[in-house]
Amino acid sequence: MTWNIVGDSSCDLRAADFESDLIHFETVPLRLQVGDREFLDNDELEVPLLLAAMGVEKSASSTACPSPAAFARAFEKGDRTICFTISSSLSGTYNAAMMGREMVLEEHPEKQVCVIDSKSTAGVMVLLIRRAQELVEAAPESDFETICGQLRLYQAALRTCFTLESFDNLIKNGRMRPLVGTLLHTLGIHVIAEATPQGTLHVSDKARGEAKTYKAITALMSASKDCAGAEVVISHCENLTGALRLKEQIQADLPVKRVDILPCRGLTSFYAMEKGLILGY
Repeated sequence: MTWNIVGDSSCDLRAADFESDLIHFETVPLRLQVGDREFLDNDELEVPLLLAAMGVEKSASSTACPSPAAFARAFEKGDRTICFTISSSLSGTYNAAMMGREMVLEEHPEKQVCVIDSKSTAGVMVLLIRRAQELVEAAPESDFETICGQLRLYQAALRTCFTLESFDNLIKNGRMRPLVGTLLHTLGIHVIAEATPQGTLHVSDKARGEAKTYKAITALMSASKDCAGAEVVISHCENLTGALRLKEQIQADLPVKRVDILPCRGLTSFYAMEKGLILGY
């Protein structure tokens, strides 16, 4: 029996980040359209080049979810597959994965494929992938639906928040007025937002300066759930220094178990922009 864990490329994990003798792992890439240039969000994508292209492009950039066939090809590689996708409220990726699942089961009804909407992205998907790996490696012969049920419960307990310093993409896509974006940037104000349980985004706070921003983030984390023993993943967009400082603040303020730091891949860089930080916990 072969196990297969699949994520879309918003999970921020690369193939080299996953090690297992029992489980095959891969990510299915989204596509990023910047002017007349298309970037495939695979392990070879150079994020600085993407950000540079977005910086000089006058028009709005866009993203495209993977095709159902791309997911089907990934699902066919295992007898048992667990797939995690970016929030269905933000992308059509979940629906594409579900269609890919049906395509595989029509041809191979003996296979088992579970697709879970993360209701989030980035670090939350990393935590889900790691938990799936732990459950499978601890008991590879376990009931498939039982493992999927445990992962759905874990997903419901996870939270996401993020902070932005650059608002160019929001302005170009018509989600923020240029005057507001310029004012926030000039005053050094950071927007702090979180994902709702339904997978949508909600601006929860604003803070001026780095220190106040990180204190506001730990306050938000503490208010949103009991963080005792929690695992935290910080995804940073070309901002390792900020991620390390935020990690220090989290460890000083909250009784978490561990804090890991990962660089954003293309999709999360597209939304976070330079210096953005995304937390899954």
